[in-house]
Amino acid sequence: MKVIQYIDSLGSGGKERQVMELLKGLSGFEDIDIELILMSEEIHYSYLENLKIKPHFLLRRSKKDPLIYPQLFSLCKKIKPDIIHSWESMCSVYAMPVAKLLGIKFVNGFLRNAPPNFSVLNKTWLRAKFTFPFSDAIVANSKAGLKAYRVKPHNSYFVHNGFDMSRLTNLCNSNEVRNRLGVKTDNVVGMVASFSDNKDYNTFLSAAQTILSRRNDVSFVMVGDGYNLKACKNKVLPEFKSPIKFLGRIKNIEEIVNIFSLGVLSSNALTHGEGISNSIMEYMALGKPVIATDCGGNDELIIDGETGYLVSQANAEELAMRIVQLLDDDKLASRFGEAGHRRIVNEFSLEKMTTQYVKLYREILTC
Repeated sequence: MKVIQYIDSLGSGGKERQVMELLKGLSGFEDIDIELILMSEEIHYSYLENLKIKPHFLLRRSKKDPLIYPQLFSLCKKIKPDIIHSWESMCSVYAMPVAKLLGIKFVNGFLRNAPPNFSVLNKTWLRAKFTFPFSDAIVANSKAGLKAYRVKPHNSYFVHNGFDMSRLTNLCNSNEVRNRLGVKTDNVVGMVASFSDNKDYNTFLSAAQTILSRRNDVSFVMVGDGYNLKACKNKVLPEFKSPIKFLGRIKNIEEIVNIFSLGVLSSNALTHGEGISNSIMEYMALGKPVIATDCGGNDELIIDGETGYLVSQANAEELAMRIVQLLDDDKLASRFGEAGHRRIVNEFSLEKMTTQYVKLYREILTC
């Protein structure tokens, strides 16, 4: 079986991480040959070389470059894949007609979120409606995603993200990380997410400053970058600039999460629904209790009251209350963290995700 994995880039985003995890998993199957096609030279993951997968580059001159069609057609004709698996909406627009013309099975896998609503002019919604009827399989990483995109059940699948526990070996010593970041408090509350409109850093910062006005034993750490970063920095009061830290984009994210007392993911649920969040998986894999906005697929990952808490959209008071509750109750935090770790190992492993994708590939090839 020969499978093309087709994605815009291998930057630091969630779906890019999952492509890399899947490539690692599939490398263990001797009967599966993997080809990788990228439309950007951005590669965040240095261990791609270790997988001995040399990517093909189809570089776009613009976001909707029509010359990609003939280039992709020629490349697929040369590679002769059995399946092309697309991970981006525009990649699906390019891949769908090429797959149909060459008789290649098409896995449409760009559903990585669960928006609460769509405008009829939304480009992602339009691309979904254009490509879904011609897809041999439509894959989301959450049940919420399939529901949000109104995918018909006959060729729909959900495959939860998988976490490779080997990522947690040989982590840098926590005290060294704390010293490097200038963290001097006993407690660290962290959030790993892009500074985009989909994430609700405003609520997180509001909760943080409320807590810091009452206690001085906690630092708040934010990991990520994006167009809202500067505006968020400007919201921090002068007296809280030391315990509130903006780290920007970081490669070895696991060693940062390892110093967290708990992890937070605050999302803008009015416009965005999470799929299966890699950040939450990282928190849970490292045994951290989690607090996240109740939206999208978060309730497929977090068991409210057992591995963490789900909180209301844009409710800084509720978020602050839950943070304080976990900071003040070590036994509860430890119980949540341990339960979350077990849940990742048992239900969201790299092996389970890879097995489900292999089963899907084999199933559509027999249809």
